[in-house]
Amino acid sequence: MIKHFYRKLAAGFALFTVELLFVMAIFLACVLVFLFVSAEVATAAGPLEFDESAFALAQEVRSTGFTRFIEFITFFASRHFMTAAALMLIAYFLFVRKHRWYSLKVPVVALGSISLNLVLKYFFDRQRPDLPLVEASGLSFPSGHSMIAASFYSLIIYLTWKHVESKPLRNLLVFLLVIFILLIGFSRIYLRVHFATDVVAGFAAGILWVIIGIWSLRRLEKYTRKEIDPVVEED
Repeated sequence: MIKHFYRKLAAGFALFTVELLFVMAIFLACVLVFLFVSAEVATAAGPLEFDESAFALAQEVRSTGFTRFIEFITFFASRHFMTAAALMLIAYFLFVRKHRWYSLKVPVVALGSISLNLVLKYFFDRQRPDLPLVEASGLSFPSGHSMIAASFYSLIIYLTWKHVESKPLRNLLVFLLVIFILLIGFSRIYLRVHFATDVVAGFAAGILWVIIGIWSLRRLEKYTRKEIDPVVEED
């Protein structure tokens, strides 16, 4: 019995360590990617080869049917959809699951990523590509759709990983969400409303924000519980 307990404890600790190292590796990678891409964009005297290659690839696969599909995909990171999706998710955690901390994570991730994106756009002041396929306004770097998609759907990935018990289903959902995020990023290049470097930087900044947001709220949740628990015990 005791041996089984210690074995289970060791397995749990090992899993926690692996997950922690994995998250730290992703965080560090995103920091390095964003710094590298932003430095390239800030110092470039003309078009970047990476951006031009991405536009050429998009041109090769362009067709009327595929364009309709891409416009459908990009809608799922639009302001109108993300507002409705965030509100529905908040309502779900407030009234169905009744988990107030999860309901707080949604606006922190969604509103925080939007605010950070606007600050970064203003700081880098990069103009959008010429000849867009659809109308787009505002500055280009980093891509707002890509950043918001990376942060919001990464939050969904986090919730899926934490709460879907079936391992095959959990892995499938995470895989599909990752593909969905990548498709949203590609849609911005395909429609020529963003450079590929905008999209990569948006992904990096979005994932960074969701990691920071979740970590901060988890720390706050643990702190408030420590503050409240002694009071509850005294009563």
